[in-house]
Amino acid sequence: MIDIRVPDELVESQHLYAGEPGRAFIAALPARVREFVERWELTVDGDPMHGMAALVLPVVCADGTPAAVKFQLLDEETEGEPVALRVWDGDGAVRLLDHDAATGTMLLERLDSGRMLSTMADTRKAVLVLAELLARLTATPAPEGMRRLGDIAAEMVDDLPQALRTIADPAERALVERCGGAVREVMGEPGDRMLHWDLHFENVLASDREPWLAIDPKPLAGDPGFDLWPAIDNKFDADDVLWRFDAMTEVLSLDRERARAWTLGRVLQNALWEAEDGRPMVADDMEIARRLLGR
Repeated sequence: MIDIRVPDELVESQHLYAGEPGRAFIAALPARVREFVERWELTVDGDPMHGMAALVLPVVCADGTPAAVKFQLLDEETEGEPVALRVWDGDGAVRLLDHDAATGTMLLERLDSGRMLSTMADTRKAVLVLAELLARLTATPAPEGMRRLGDIAAEMVDDLPQALRTIADPAERALVERCGGAVREVMGEPGDRMLHWDLHFENVLASDREPWLAIDPKPLAGDPGFDLWPAIDNKFDADDVLWRFDAMTEVLSLDRERARAWTLGRVLQNALWEAEDGRPMVADDMEIARRLLGR
């Protein structure tokens, strides 16, 4: 009998952020682990790992291949992950070995969870690693049915007036309004590339077949400029904002003004989420917007 204890931090985050679906996911998790270990003929090969939203179990397949099973709540962000991984087929990203569409459970190739890109001391070098991975991942057009940046941008613009009414600080309100203006300028051409959406230093792991591979995409179809913000924000350094932005736009061969507008779109997305919860804009996002807007 396989007895996996669900980590308290995962339980708390799912209860807090995912509500009833999160509670149902946690309640079903022990039985789901047993089900897929048996179905896929796996041997558990270590302690479970977790983030805010997923449990990852190291395993060995029947043929001796090291792998990992990822269990997570199936929603609009996670349902596209196996689609993207199949499209990329290991080119710059972890390889998908098997998948259960009903639950979103995935069997993935085993990477080195102890060697995240966040352990690289030279942050600028790490940013260039991210940029090179993004160049590979976003070279691929997204398939039909993927979430689309155009829809997200339209929703943000629609939500902006109400959010502005809730922001008390005039400087913050003006900054958010300018971010909205930048999005309006480019939303007519939202792009069709396969985006990762969350490629920061802890979503890049070392592997045996390549130095670094991306994990945990929340994919959508759109302009690669919308994918730059995590690398600017992670291990934040205000004095490095423009260097990181310029380095990534150069590696990805992006139009700088369009990339700037879509990066401001990510700042806008974050600001709208904060406003919805009654919180002020995150200070790092404010600084990123100021630097990109030349203030």
